[in-house]
Amino acid sequence: MSLQNRLPPLSRQFVAHFGEMGSKWGINRTVGQIYALIFISKRALNADEIAETLEFSRSNVSMGLKELQGWRLVNLRHQPGDRREYFEAPGDVWEIFRVLAQERRRREIEPTLSMLRMALLEEPGGEEERHAQERMREMHDLIDRLMVWFDDVQRLAPETAKQLMGMGSTVTKVLEFKDRMTGRAGRSDAKNTKEQ
Repeated sequence: MSLQNRLPPLSRQFVAHFGEMGSKWGINRTVGQIYALIFISKRALNADEIAETLEFSRSNVSMGLKELQGWRLVNLRHQPGDRREYFEAPGDVWEIFRVLAQERRRREIEPTLSMLRMALLEEPGGEEERHAQERMREMHDLIDRLMVWFDDVQRLAPETAKQLMGMGSTVTKVLEFKDRMTGRAGRSDAKNTKEQ
């Protein structure tokens, strides 16, 4: 039985899309499809079921599940009387987002911040290095501020975070109003005009 017959059309489309997007997100196609299948499944799946449904080799599924466990994107379950391992995605989509964001931060952002901190401790050897170091400082400060903001958002209850995201342009308008009231908007606009 082909994949066409193993999954309903909407599920097939979702699984295929996650496979295609996998490489853009830093995972391979197989892992993307495995995760998509687990995510939409009504019940926990074992590796044999995943391999059969997606027509992947058992070894590819095992490696994909290990990678997903490393990212903390799947939970391992055992069923009474069954020695096989079953896998499911966390039920709360917000929790999935949090875990994914934390893992990306640990794997990608923190090493960059560490490198930038080390570079900023170096004594520049000339004007070119001073300029480069200043640019690195700007990058470090921006990433550092984003991480502080990220930590604040991570501490919010899911309902509060969703509410904050739903406010979108309202937050921007409040900040622009605050800038106008404190006179910061004029200085910012003047600086932008001067730089152009």
